[in-house]
Amino acid sequence: MRTTVEPTSDSVAWDETHLADPHSEADKAQRVNAMFDAIAESYDLNNRLHSLWRDQSWRKRAVRLARVTPGQDAVVDVACGTGDLSLAFARAKPASVIGIDFVPRMIKLAQEKSSKLETLVTPEFRVGDAMNLDLPDGCCDIVSIAFGIRNVSDPQKAIHEFKRILRPGGRLVILEFSTPRNPVMRGLYNFYFHSIMPRTATWISGDRSGAYKYLPRSVSTFVTRDRMIEMMQTAGFESVRPHPMTLGICVVYLGLVPPVSA
Repeated sequence: MRTTVEPTSDSVAWDETHLADPHSEADKAQRVNAMFDAIAESYDLNNRLHSLWRDQSWRKRAVRLARVTPGQDAVVDVACGTGDLSLAFARAKPASVIGIDFVPRMIKLAQEKSSKLETLVTPEFRVGDAMNLDLPDGCCDIVSIAFGIRNVSDPQKAIHEFKRILRPGGRLVILEFSTPRNPVMRGLYNFYFHSIMPRTATWISGDRSGAYKYLPRSVSTFVTRDRMIEMMQTAGFESVRPHPMTLGICVVYLGLVPPVSA
């Protein structure tokens, strides 16, 4: 397993000198790790408040689109954070769920959350790297990643890795923020996302890492919907389709691994 990058200090992870294009930073992985370690305890609260309680419905939609076969499908949820999507999959009663994140504190919180909830399938949570998963080829039927692909140093490499661990006929589910295409909605969204949310989220969390400055910049400088589809197709996924939600604020991308030829 690839060694997890640990936070090195409580200093600022993201400042203005590194936010022009955060995806081009050579030490992006270390900065992202330090950022999530800093905001882990308030992560769920800020997600609920600043999505206006929509984030859980987005995850439920992603699970529905994955079309879980109860008792049969093995699910791997990458960049699982505090485990919300892993637990949403567990409620769909697959054969198994593994949640993976490269921030140990997030995994600890996911394990604590899971222990307090009753699900027929108990997710297994472990530390790991989206670009180098410690899992065998063709070991699962569904791979998911929610609001995490843009935080990976090399998203294309990660998508190839997701393809590697999926069986023929498997499904990749990517849930990610997007920019609304309606001009009026886009203007309102940008004002909220770039001017209001960073201030209120920072105040709630007491964050000093720059996490909520990074968030809007990481979305606005990330790949377009068309480019995401192209990346999934390049990795070998078929029937790739975007499913926009809440006026295009976020999108579920669904791609299928080709079945074995007769």
